[in-house]
Amino acid sequence: MAQTQQANFEKIKRRITIIHEIGKTLTSSLTVKEVVQQIFYKVAELFSPENWSLLLVDHERQELYFEIVVSETDQIEKIKGTRLKIGEGIAGWVAKTGRPLLVPSVDKEPRFSRKVDEEADFLTESIICIPLKIRDKVLGVIEFVNKNDPASMHDFDIEMLITVADFAAIALENARNFEQVSKLTITDDITGLYNARHLHTMLQQEIELASELGTECSLIFFDLDFFKRVNDTHGHLVGSSLLAELGKFLNALLDGNHFGARYGGDEFVVIMRNTSKKDALAFCNDLRAKLNSSVFLTAEKLAIEITASFGIATFPEDADNNQQILHLADERMYKIKGSGKNDICCL
Repeated sequence: MAQTQQANFEKIKRRITIIHEIGKTLTSSLTVKEVVQQIFYKVAELFSPENWSLLLVDHERQELYFEIVVSETDQIEKIKGTRLKIGEGIAGWVAKTGRPLLVPSVDKEPRFSRKVDEEADFLTESIICIPLKIRDKVLGVIEFVNKNDPASMHDFDIEMLITVADFAAIALENARNFEQVSKLTITDDITGLYNARHLHTMLQQEIELASELGTECSLIFFDLDFFKRVNDTHGHLVGSSLLAELGKFLNALLDGNHFGARYGGDEFVVIMRNTSKKDALAFCNDLRAKLNSSVFLTAEKLAIEITASFGIATFPEDADNNQQILHLADERMYKIKGSGKNDICCL
């Protein structure tokens, strides 16, 4: 009896220590990615579940999506691609109500949905589902599937899981708020592209990276032609709407190695990592062609067409540092401005 009590005491002591660690670790994480990783590690450490998932709420679409999936099945990618409506299935019900749910047998549970099972060729028998909730707002759910004898799961274990979920919710909210504030400090509020201040920081980082790796970095500087006419004809609000739509247009053309920024007014910059002048010119030709064939503000029934003048410079071929490459691309853009517009200069 004494040995059993001592063992239980040590078990509780260990779990309290882990809860303390969870609180420190999760709430000190500053990015959503870090928080998700810590949830993964701590759930695995505490409960060692064979099948479990973390689903997060997409508030805009009112759906749940799988952020973490740990399963015996080899159909994990299919599971990850599945979305559930808020209110759909056990996870959807927990997300909608904000209440935990323990289901020893899904056969007797009318709220259970076979949607995920059918897509992943899996058989769910039991579910433990706990909401990640902060101030009555549900951010997601943690779901254990086919946990051995869930009906006999100790109340203390459930409380532990709820505690993990509570810490996770606080950490997710903090991380999202931090990322939103960080984004606002580096983002142009009209176009959604990077702002000029962050452009200089990024350009310096990319030049240093290219120098270290012995690669190239190209920069496109472009200015809209006759943009003043838009403001004079339609007003500055329409001009701002055009810039906003152009920001979306440009962002849609960029990949993971291209970064777009609004330099100021109607001037824009594209930084191109590991890109030669030849490849930058090819991209710029494509950008120019698509811009020339586009019509903006059609929803406002304005149908504005616009062109731009482009200048290209490449590190280390044209310049030794970030200031030189920006100045040279700007200078080349102004050559086009003064000689007919709607063209590209790279020499």
